[in-house]
Amino acid sequence: MRLLLVEDDDRVAAAVSAILGKHGFDVRHARNGEEAIEALLPDQGTYDCVLLDLGLPDQDGFEVCSRIRVRTATPVIMVTARADVRSRIHGLNLGADDYVVKPYDTGELLARIHAVSRRPPLRTPAPVAGPGAADPPAPPSAGTVPPQPAAEPGSLLLGPVAIELPTRRVTVGGTVIALTRKEFDLLALLAARPGVVFRREQIISEVWRTAWEGTGRTLEVHVASLRSKLSMPAMIETVRGVGYRLVVPVAG
Repeated sequence: MRLLLVEDDDRVAAAVSAILGKHGFDVRHARNGEEAIEALLPDQGTYDCVLLDLGLPDQDGFEVCSRIRVRTATPVIMVTARADVRSRIHGLNLGADDYVVKPYDTGELLARIHAVSRRPPLRTPAPVAGPGAADPPAPPSAGTVPPQPAAEPGSLLLGPVAIELPTRRVTVGGTVIALTRKEFDLLALLAARPGVVFRREQIISEVWRTAWEGTGRTLEVHVASLRSKLSMPAMIETVRGVGYRLVVPVAG
């Protein structure tokens, strides 16, 4: 098995690599987030698992996890000294497959690596298109209309709503709608997969880069503001007890 170890401490990395090597693993060491992302480029080969430390020198490990998840469905195990429940929840919501707290038992780590590597991918990874790339749209649920083909690369056409991802510009019927940064991020997240229900916890992790606790009201306020600015309240549907989904407006 080929593993990518993302760890800024060379001594720790050397010790872990030696142990894993004795168990038949081929380990590549990345010292920071950028090295990890570069190692996951298509021309660098594939990995069976990524072991990701959170305390990296150039960027937080949570951000690295988000960027990895955009590019590949390779299993990610967060291996960190952060033992608090909020960090665990946040990491799993961002797409980590498992979360191991240091210090850990080597046998347990090996078992977790084998466990996540046996799981079939839950989704097809998006093409490599940069840190802000979104997942390809999933098939819409019953009662929704598939998005129209985008007029330009990096754009989404959802009925009268056009979302230009590179320029972060949104228009409704040709009229530009002024959105805040978080409002745009929220709309882009929902619009990437029309008809798919996003859990509240997942939205908070993806858009606000934090855990769910204490942020529920913030999400509700931003949803209400989006509905008002788009002048289409039904476009963002509340799924009671779960979260929200985007319903493509039917041309009338």
